[in-house]
Amino acid sequence: MIMKFKNLSVLAVLSFVILFSNNALAQRKNYTTEKYWGINAGMTGSMVGFKPTVNQSYLLGNNGGIVFRYINDKSLGFQSELNYSQRGWTEKDGLFSKQLNYIELPILTHFNFGRNFRVFFNIGPKLSYLISEKTLLNNTVNSTQEQHIKAIERPFEYGLVVGTGFYMRIKKQVFQVEARANYGAVDLYSNAASDYFDASNNMNASVNFSWLLQTK
Repeated sequence: MIMKFKNLSVLAVLSFVILFSNNALAQRKNYTTEKYWGINAGMTGSMVGFKPTVNQSYLLGNNGGIVFRYINDKSLGFQSELNYSQRGWTEKDGLFSKQLNYIELPILTHFNFGRNFRVFFNIGPKLSYLISEKTLLNNTVNSTQEQHIKAIERPFEYGLVVGTGFYMRIKKQVFQVEARANYGAVDLYSNAASDYFDASNNMNASVNFSWLLQTK
């Protein structure tokens, strides 16, 4: 029941974002179009929302990829990315940590305020696929805990992305810093009544630096 409510909440937010964006764009007829291609790279700090709780600290990793941004209004646009992202968790007792490597596709509504110096806000859904998993540390002795002995059971994921930051436009180039939060709405492990975990969803924050080039 908790999982169903969580998924419905995420879908409601995503639907609102998409409807708002379509409405706003449909009402704008005279605007200046800006198109950008570029790259981004940064650091992530990740945990998994286990229930029952697993005591964790943030697992640090890397992420990066390519960015396309389309702005067709002074303050509103669209952004899509194709990223590689390292996620996972590390346990506070220092005995176990696992890294999860994803390819992800965020599809974001982009709000910005300013001219050459801009503050911006991104929000929207993302799709992810687990390409590999790696146990970084396992000093447990004959552990029978689910997260120590089982492989990830659900490689596909969808979720919500929220980010904010600022960028400078210098001629046709953009130099950008963004802080971002990512919430996965799909559990990593099965959550049937007979399973141990009721929830096991990805949660991570990241700081990214981007370079974009404006194209015609």
